[in-house]
Amino acid sequence: MAQTNMPEVNAEFGATPTITFPAPEAPAGLKAIEIVEGDGPMVRRGDTVTVNYHGVVWGKEEPFDSSFARHQPASFGIGVGQVIRGWDQTVPGHNVGSRLVVSIPPEYGYGSHGMPQAGIGGEDTLVFVIDIISTR
Repeated sequence: MAQTNMPEVNAEFGATPTITFPAPEAPAGLKAIEIVEGDGPMVRRGDTVTVNYHGVVWGKEEPFDSSFARHQPASFGIGVGQVIRGWDQTVPGHNVGSRLVVSIPPEYGYGSHGMPQAGIGGEDTLVFVIDIISTR
């Protein structure tokens, strides 16, 4: 099933993401596609997940945050409110070794205030490429 309007991303787990936007307008709602399917354990709500991620505002080239750039994966509880809702609702259910592309509208991200210090406006849709490294 084709996802309309989702960005194209290199399907190579562990490689720095390259993101190509198909349209100036982001798709409506919270969308996630798995472009690499991992064969490791499934992430469940309440797990501590370790990921590499690359986050951009829809249509922009420069990331506002990228663990790939820091060469330092991030670990946090998933599905328990430690990260934005868009992550809590899309990462659980995928396997370790998967690469996801997630399009997150403001209501699942930083809300109508955005996060000005990161250059995120209240209307901005966020796109994350997420490589799931481990879960426990």
